[in-house]
Amino acid sequence: MRDMTRFAFGATAAIMTSMALIVGLGSANSGKAGIIGGLLIIAIADNLSDTLGIHIYEECKVGATAAVRTSVSNYLTRLFTSCSFVVIVLLLPLGVARWAGVIWGGLLLSVLTYLIARSRSVKPIPEVATHLLVALVVVVLSQVIGSLIARFV
Repeated sequence: MRDMTRFAFGATAAIMTSMALIVGLGSANSGKAGIIGGLLIIAIADNLSDTLGIHIYEECKVGATAAVRTSVSNYLTRLFTSCSFVVIVLLLPLGVARWAGVIWGGLLLSVLTYLIARSRSVKPIPEVATHLLVALVVVVLSQVIGSLIARFV
């Protein structure tokens, strides 16, 4: 289970943020360049700030060596996960990329949740359903915010 914690936060954060960015910025008519730029900024800069927070937390809890392993795992997991969404936006027309990003994110989140539930010996279906419901709320809110920006800004 400890090994899962090294990448679970990073993967979840990258999945949720990437879906929100693609849908929200797409609704705000930001175009591919704006969405890809947003994804890469989050994948690199925001990722560094979150990783430092995790590193400091882990140093307090388990010591420096474990904190470095967790921090590196988190950073790389978030970076690669975010970049998978960049590829989707690069390769597909924007309207299709928005749907593909949501489907890809839902799939990744479902697999991650399933693996975590199995490692905890709990029923995976309720866990997956709960996490997908939260993801749906994030996507819908991002859509609404993007639409409001496009309309009023």
